[in-house]
This record gives sequence, C-alpha cells and structure tokens, in this order.
Amino acid sequence: MEFELWQAAVLVIVGVVAGFLNVMAGGGSLLSVPVLVFMGLPGPVANGTNRIAILAQNITAIVTFARRGFSDFKLSLTLAACSIPGAVIGAMVGSQLDGVWFNRALAVIMLGVMLVMHFDRGNQAQPETHRPSRRQLWQGHGLMVLAGFWGGFIQLGVGFILMPILNRVMGLDLVRTNMHKVFIVASYTIVALLVYASQIQLLWIAGLALALGNSIGGYLGAHFTITRGEKLIRLVLNVVLVAFIIKLLLDV
Repeated sequence: MEFELWQAAVLVIVGVVAGFLNVMAGGGSLLSVPVLVFMGLPGPVANGTNRIAILAQNITAIVTFARRGFSDFKLSLTLAACSIPGAVIGAMVGSQLDGVWFNRALAVIMLGVMLVMHFDRGNQAQPETHRPSRRQLWQGHGLMVLAGFWGGFIQLGVGFILMPILNRVMGLDLVRTNMHKVFIVASYTIVALLVYASQIQLLWIAGLALALGNSIGGYLGAHFTITRGEKLIRLVLNVVLVAFIIKLLLDV
C-alpha cells in the first residue's frame, strides 16, 4: 500500500497518546491498532506492525525509569523469561480474535481489574521496603506465562492483566509495577515481533512512524509515573478502563 506523509504525522500523534497510556495504565493499542486498520492495513498486519512501536516505547520507558533510579533488573528478567514462552505460543496461534464476544470478554476483564484495584486495598505495598514473599514470587512468575500468551496473541489490554499481577498478587507499588511492566512487555515483544515478521509482511514505515510517537509517549508516561506517583496512575488507569469498557460494550 502507498504510505503518505499525512499518515505518518497522524501515526506519530496517535503514538504519543498510545505510548503514554500504555506506560501509565494500558490500552494504548486499542487506539493505535484500529488507526492502522483504518489506514488500510489488514488486521494481522496492523497487529504485527504495532509491535514495532510497542518495542520502541518500552525501551524508552525502561531507560527513563533506570535513569531516575527505578530498576530491579534481576526480578524484571525472571518475570520476563516466564512471559516469553506464552508470548511465542500466543503469537503463533494467531494475530486477532474477531467478533463481539471478544470485545465483551475483554470488557469484563477490564471491569474486574478496575474493581479489584479499587476495593482490594488491604495489601498496599511500601515503595522502598516491600519485597514479595516466596509465595508471591511463585504466583507472579506463574501468571506471567498467561500474561505473555495474551501479549503475544493480541497485545490489546495486556497492561490491564500485568498490573494486577504485579500490584495485587506480588504486592508491588504502582510505580514499581509500571517499572517491571515495561521491561516484561519489551522482552516478550522482541520475540513476538520476530514471529510476526517471519509469518506476515509488516509495514515497517508505518511501524517506525508510530514508534516515534510511542517513544515520546513512553517517556512522558514513565516521567509522570515517577513524579506524580500512585495517585495519578490510579486516576489514569480508572479513566482508561471506564472509557474502553464503554467502547467495547457498545462496539457491536
């Protein structure tokens, strides 16, 4: 397909918003993938091309977190390693699940995440002192396989799955939740992108334009995560969840 300058400009702008949402909460791909489809890319190609931007966005966020003193690469690496097998299987199973029932199922998942993170506040972690117990570590690493499968398969809304695992199951505060989340997503995205690139023809020019915007948005998301902390993260998360729940339920 022909790719024009105005399309690149639109993708950069969309990428900034998507990257910010992805790092702060999740759901950015629910914006970027439909835009790629609207521009004429088939669903599988749009889903695969979007991974180029996802990778750039999360690498930028990792560097931003690390430069501000937020890093725990040992734990990030083990969590990411558990997500990769699931991502490989997910990426090979398919690229997109069509139909209204997918939208409804995703909306239910997102609603559940919002309710759990709003009402279940009996195990709030302290940013500097909390360390996950052995049981929390086993549970978190086990659930990463399933999160990796979802991320490799469809990517849409994976942040809404990773955040409860890191925050509620493992007891990490939301700043460190996002710190680990971007590392995990970057790691399995490398593998998923290779799988998609080997099976379908990606539109790299569109992916790079989107990647530029996602990188800017990823930097802003990491910056505001660190400077504004949990209060802003919860606000953004809940607003995004409500908006996409309504969109998914009405998109029949």
